[in-house]
Amino acid sequence: MEVESATAEVVLPCADLGPTMQYFTERLGFRIEVVFPADDPRVAVLSGHGTRIRLDPDVVSDAGVIRLVATDPAADETAPNGTRIVFGSDSMVLPDLVPSFTLTRAGDDWGAGRAGMQYRDLIPDRLGGRFIASHIRIPDGGPVPDWVHFHEIRFQLIVVRRGWVEVVYEDQGPPFVMEAGDCVLQPPEIRHRVLRASDGLEVVEIGCPAEHRTVADHDLPLPTPAVDSQRDFGGQRFARHVAVGAKWSPWRRPGFEARDAGIGAATDGLAGVRFVRPDPGAEPNAPRSGSHSGEFAFAFVLDGAISLTIDGVEHRLESADCVTIPAGSDHRWSDPSSDLELLDVTLPARL
Repeated sequence: MEVESATAEVVLPCADLGPTMQYFTERLGFRIEVVFPADDPRVAVLSGHGTRIRLDPDVVSDAGVIRLVATDPAADETAPNGTRIVFGSDSMVLPDLVPSFTLTRAGDDWGAGRAGMQYRDLIPDRLGGRFIASHIRIPDGGPVPDWVHFHEIRFQLIVVRRGWVEVVYEDQGPPFVMEAGDCVLQPPEIRHRVLRASDGLEVVEIGCPAEHRTVADHDLPLPTPAVDSQRDFGGQRFARHVAVGAKWSPWRRPGFEARDAGIGAATDGLAGVRFVRPDPGAEPNAPRSGSHSGEFAFAFVLDGAISLTIDGVEHRLESADCVTIPAGSDHRWSDPSSDLELLDVTLPARL
């Protein structure tokens, strides 16, 4: 049964009210809401920083911890009643890149994630915490128990591999359905929500940094009345790529063609996303090797198979296998199957 209440309080033990109340008001910026009894105050209710606390001598419990988000975090302190005050920051932290060659094979190592989704980790070492990539699936379709939220990120991409999913985004009009081969760029802090999914939905999600906050927005209804497809979100625009009817052009390696998802233009060159397949009209020639000097190069086999030779070692990549290729590593792509489709994600947009 849901409890009806006008407000909620965090109750903290307090044997000596005076100095504790003074600390919370003068040092931490809380304000007094209630004090009683008047002739000999023993209990006080204070509010501040989105929190309401009750200082009570009769409560028997640990003194607890209060975390205050500060623009200039200080060292931890202890209030007179024993409550530990931790000063922290919620600013996005972009870890230093630790490049590595990672090869992740398709498998059954799925774990439970948010809103009933199952996750498979595609970059276990996170490249030092700089990037995360996940293979996500929803086995049983229907309404998704999601809520309006946003991510505090530098870059985030969603690619549908199997099935379909209905989503809605802030200032981007009514809900729409993404199908296999479609993708969206989720710019920083755009509000969005997953509404429905097919049975067996699979998506690939890539984010930077690896650890980023997902924040609920309980006040913004979606869809929003306004539509602004060119709105700037942290220097990026929302971008939606639809596979059906997309144009194919030569890829950066001969013998292949690609459809560009338009992410480079939407991020002002920060990132690029392409879907690669063998070029049926290309002249036969020997695979060409090379390297890159970029921050991030990621490839996921959406369908089919292909060989990657990197630093003299050949790896045969099958469906749902993926790799990250560090800068400076000599590599070449060869021997693609006729049904190959390869997801190619790079930072910057052009390597």
